[in-house]
Amino acid sequence: MKVAKKITTVRKAVDSAKRRGQRVGFVPTMGYLHEGHLSLIRQARKYNDFVVVSIFVNPIQFGPREDYRRYPRDLRRDLKLCKEAGVDLVFAPSVEEMYPQPFLTYVEVKELDKHLCGASRPGHFRGVCTVVAKLFNIVMPDVAYFGQKDVQQARIIEQMVADLNFPIRIRIMPIVREPDGLAMSSRNVYLSEEERRKAPIIYQSLLKGKRELLAGRQVGRVLKELARDVEMAGGKVDYVELVRWEDMAPVRKLAPGERYVLAMAVWFGRARLIDNVVFRAGERG
Repeated sequence: MKVAKKITTVRKAVDSAKRRGQRVGFVPTMGYLHEGHLSLIRQARKYNDFVVVSIFVNPIQFGPREDYRRYPRDLRRDLKLCKEAGVDLVFAPSVEEMYPQPFLTYVEVKELDKHLCGASRPGHFRGVCTVVAKLFNIVMPDVAYFGQKDVQQARIIEQMVADLNFPIRIRIMPIVREPDGLAMSSRNVYLSEEERRKAPIIYQSLLKGKRELLAGRQVGRVLKELARDVEMAGGKVDYVELVRWEDMAPVRKLAPGERYVLAMAVWFGRARLIDNVVFRAGERG
């Protein structure tokens, strides 16, 4: 496995792979890898000849009072996990390599960022789109893999790729969970033992909400009950919302055959956790 810190090194390695006729799979990450990331890497390894993983904590997607400086990092461990998973190339650039000054160009997908995390974290998705567009231009993969846990991010990246004609296929893979249902996240490390015991209420509530929505219960009432359940368990709800997959816009009534996302963001202590379930109206609950 090769580790690259320079853009030129990545481009040479990928160009060489493509000249050999190899299909390139790419998994962008912010490091501190867990089983969720590794499931994406294994998927990339299964269906591609040359696998690239980026490890970069992207400063421009963090707000001024967010956790950029304390975001968990362990590059040595990440590299070991990548090697064990069969990664061919890890791109671990510095901030200076990714954003040489002056840096004046940003990428933004409108409309899809109005709700959910976009409403709670202004500018977040502009930072995400900018870094992912740069990584796509650097790596030029055939396929890129994202997790459904960050569902709004995945949908926005999907739209960006379509709108800007990137010749890249986006694969959105299922959420990987702990045995008690908690979605795997690098931020789970922030949870105290007591908070960790309580946090699975998020997924339990989402499953309950999905069942009740499919049974025909009123959307607004279901959302209020989910928020109440989580707050009674000790969480502080940032949002709980039902949105259409296509436009990430809130809805108050299901339409037959439409695809929906029931999503939630909850604070437990200093950890902001997000989770969701995706379903179609009319499917069996």
